[in-house]
Amino acid sequence: MNKRAKIYIAGHRGLVGSALMRMLRKNGYTNFITATRGELDLCDQRAVNSFFEEEKPEYVFLSAAKVGGILANDTYSADFIYDNIMIAANVIHVAYRHKVKKLIFLGSSCIYPRECPQPMKEEYLLTGPLEPTNEWYAIAKISGIKLCQAYNKQHDTNFIVCMPTNLYGIGDNFHGENSHVIPALIKKFHAAKINNEEEVVVWGTGSPRREFLFVDDLADAVVFLMNNYNGSEIINIGTGIDMTIKELALSIKEVIGFQGRLVFDITKPDGTPQKLLAVDKINQLGWHAQINFFDGLTATYKWYQEYVV
Repeated sequence: MNKRAKIYIAGHRGLVGSALMRMLRKNGYTNFITATRGELDLCDQRAVNSFFEEEKPEYVFLSAAKVGGILANDTYSADFIYDNIMIAANVIHVAYRHKVKKLIFLGSSCIYPRECPQPMKEEYLLTGPLEPTNEWYAIAKISGIKLCQAYNKQHDTNFIVCMPTNLYGIGDNFHGENSHVIPALIKKFHAAKINNEEEVVVWGTGSPRREFLFVDDLADAVVFLMNNYNGSEIINIGTGIDMTIKELALSIKEVIGFQGRLVFDITKPDGTPQKLLAVDKINQLGWHAQINFFDGLTATYKWYQEYVV
């Protein structure tokens, strides 16, 4: 990308979009196009088309999505599948219509089968049933992947797809019901510390294994791919290292300084037993994750204390 190219970041206020803005600015890019949800409804194709017609972006980072944890996915299943399919369909189709030079679509590691061999390779997509607690979101993301591949095949577009692992970091969503596991636990442990509580309850058995990537590392990878990768094959983005939810909870407990005990509520769902991405492809292209997990967790908690509490 030319440093002065017109770049549209869909979802620029979200966890991923805001990290992309920081990373692009850090790398010398200056010509950004943005629109808040109130200014542009990405579920409205006519509005998206008018926006592209007026702004004429050259490059598109499609990071906008309706996101949430297990509870949110399970509770708002129709919203999750409809909104995410419409966002992907509208932005990808309109990017084709207006001859965008290149688009990158951000998927999610939940697209892979529930009982997927570990680590999960890109070619394992659609080889088995999805995890039921987030299948609505996963199906919408798979639709976005297939849209990019179909437009490349039929129309010779340059729409690439990356698959991030579980993300956390500055700008995360700490909503009580709709947050992912790291912000949810940071909020719980912080409140327990402030209120001098004796215990913190964690959903599930603590045994599922998860991989976590600091969002600024993701942003670095996405900009790297936009500049260095062309092709229809999906590319995983992760650290190649995972941990149990119990290990995660203990790390958060340490960062926050909570002195009480952990209690695991085994009546609550665990979700997928393990989610570890194979990152051989992106490593071979020349990118590796840089940010240590404990450092990323500390930075996230500091941001939470300064801007959320």
